[in-house]
Amino acid sequence: MGRRLILRCRAVLAATALAAVTAVSAPGVPPLSTATASAATPAPGPRPASAGAVAPAVGTRSAADTAPALFDPAPARAGLERLLPSRAAQFTLLPVEEPASGDYFEVSGEAGAIVVRGTSPATLLTGVGWYLERVAGVDLGWPGSSVGRLPGTLPAVATAITRSASVPHRYALNDTDEGYSGAYRDFASYQHDIDLMALHGVNEVFVPTGAEYPYYRALQEFGYSAAELRDWIPAPAHQGWWLLQNLSGFAGPVSEQLVEARATLGGRIAQHLRSLGMTPVLPGFFGTVPADFATRNDGAVTVPQGKWVGFDRPDWLDPNGPVFARLAAAYYRFQQERFGDSDMFKMDLLHEGGVAGAVDVAAAAGAVQRALDTARPGATWVMLGWQNNPTDALLSGVDRRRVLIVDGLSDRYDGLDREVRWGGTPYAFGTIPNFGGHTSIGANTGAWVDRFHAWLGKQDSALRGIAYLPEATGGSPAAFDLFTELAWQATPIDQKSWFADYAARRYGGTDPHAAAAWEQLRLGPYSMRSGTWSEPQDSLFGARPGLTAATAAKWSPKTMRYDAATVERALAELLQVAPRLRTTDAYRFDLVDVARQALTNRSRVLLPRIKAAYEAEDLTGFRALVREWQAHQELLGRLVGSDQRFLIGPWLADARSWGADPEEQDQLEYDARSILTTWADRGPSETGGLHDYANREWSGLVQDVYAPRWAAYFASLDRALVTDTAPVAVDWFTRDDTWARGHQRYPTTPTGDPFALAGEVRAALAA
Repeated sequence: MGRRLILRCRAVLAATALAAVTAVSAPGVPPLSTATASAATPAPGPRPASAGAVAPAVGTRSAADTAPALFDPAPARAGLERLLPSRAAQFTLLPVEEPASGDYFEVSGEAGAIVVRGTSPATLLTGVGWYLERVAGVDLGWPGSSVGRLPGTLPAVATAITRSASVPHRYALNDTDEGYSGAYRDFASYQHDIDLMALHGVNEVFVPTGAEYPYYRALQEFGYSAAELRDWIPAPAHQGWWLLQNLSGFAGPVSEQLVEARATLGGRIAQHLRSLGMTPVLPGFFGTVPADFATRNDGAVTVPQGKWVGFDRPDWLDPNGPVFARLAAAYYRFQQERFGDSDMFKMDLLHEGGVAGAVDVAAAAGAVQRALDTARPGATWVMLGWQNNPTDALLSGVDRRRVLIVDGLSDRYDGLDREVRWGGTPYAFGTIPNFGGHTSIGANTGAWVDRFHAWLGKQDSALRGIAYLPEATGGSPAAFDLFTELAWQATPIDQKSWFADYAARRYGGTDPHAAAAWEQLRLGPYSMRSGTWSEPQDSLFGARPGLTAATAAKWSPKTMRYDAATVERALAELLQVAPRLRTTDAYRFDLVDVARQALTNRSRVLLPRIKAAYEAEDLTGFRALVREWQAHQELLGRLVGSDQRFLIGPWLADARSWGADPEEQDQLEYDARSILTTWADRGPSETGGLHDYANREWSGLVQDVYAPRWAAYFASLDRALVTDTAPVAVDWFTRDDTWARGHQRYPTTPTGDPFALAGEVRAALAA
């Protein structure tokens, strides 16, 4: 799959390859010979029978001078220079041929002259990542970095490190990622994320950016004007759910310039992935059309899809009818023109309550696959394993050998048998450790280390990959690091040892307090049990006010999933980490994040006490507890304002930057604000329960949305106690919608001292 794309690069002339090798070699450091590499003692883990063909040493002549190059390592070099600009020159990156066992890398070398061999540009970066973590003892996480702790001369590799991927598919990104991670980022931001994914061994990435373009162009050939289609397409933050056939048009209409700009960006993202030998997984066409499509196209049969949490869903064009194949062909033609080639396409029929009507689902699935195969022969159809999808009926109609199910439930429920459930269809072991981009810490990592290798080793196992599927990325570096490592370890990971090693590199040096902090986090939020949930509880500070509030998002866990004391103990230990390690970006992020979580968890202790005081009509006690709650919220706002990753200012500024004029800037800002608060108009927000689905403890949201809500609520309760009357009802949607449609500017740079603020949190919790 991704390998096919790499093979296309091998038509480059040998002279170009030699020039590239010269460009990536550290001065005076010839690469090891094949014999030397084979003789080196490998680190524990699988090793192919042969390391494959190695590029010749600079200045020598060999048969490679006239043979096609394996691939051009220059994109890996460029990525390395972006990630590690001050040390990149100390690495030599050399291509090797992929062995039958799959992707492979080897790391060796002397001090200041590190040699990495790999089977693709991305795999070369994976080797660099392993060197940084296992030899240099630093972390380049998502987010958080300690590479500033690297010595001027990089340390030697005492024993060569070799790793082979145990599975061919290392997939990343949920359908919702763009909406919840930031639909208005620029190319540099996406490029950085892709570089980090390559550094951690990912080779397949979902690319929804600009996915409206092929719909926009193709449907103009089927009776629709450009203006009608721009009204049908939602604004970018909500487009993920349009691609899932859940809604249309929200926060629109979109402009022509926005459609074009997003298509250009999506094309650049896809090309960057291809340059690294990674596969851009593009959205496929399965029949989403406007509601009146059948009236405009003779012979078309459409099935109304009803409602999705209050939204009118787009119609589904029956793939068995004569019009589907023509529309699909137009879609794929326009998609290829702007996004280039791929051999993996993501689409989900009948997602979350879709209606089949009288359509033969098996036949429809077969028709969808034939349309894909006609446009992209041999392509793989990627499906999300979620709720009851994919169904037996759907899978019975397709060639399962060309399907990959990215399982969103591998670590959520117990007693799963994916081979039986999906009839031997290839699948990837997946996780959704957060929903909506909640800032809560934690994951079911015990299920990951217990299940992945056990499932891989089953007789007739259909496990062919891993799938990292949080609904938003960039908020849980330990989870991302551990999960992606599953695919590069030959044996099960020891969770306790892994977290101890992680603590040693996270801040660029060993420290007993860092180790103790991460052991507490391991015992608590990172050892949540499977069975019901795959994410932690969210924040009551971000919940709609109520004395019995148990969660902010309707579908989140309603109780603590671990002992809150573990996070408070972790905070106490982090505050004692040696001063030399406190300057790292990783330490500052973790300190704010852990302090935030400790303070948030206390809300679940305070609210029942407030409830008891109110019901006892203890006005003095009620007011004292409310003051404590509000002091915690005020401190929380200052704390999260001290780190760039917890600011809403950049989120909103990015959205406005895409608007061509003030009117469009306001429209796009509403799109970005609403996805975090009301999510939608009153019906889906209130009746459908979408409000606060993407709650997160960010500076701006805490001070201007969450704290004022609770202040108004507590004030109404206070008046009720004083006057012996019922509390006055509050229209929460109107309050939140007013903020979502506002244009107050927020800081784009942090303020305050994270260490001092975390110390305030510790003191407040100890009081």
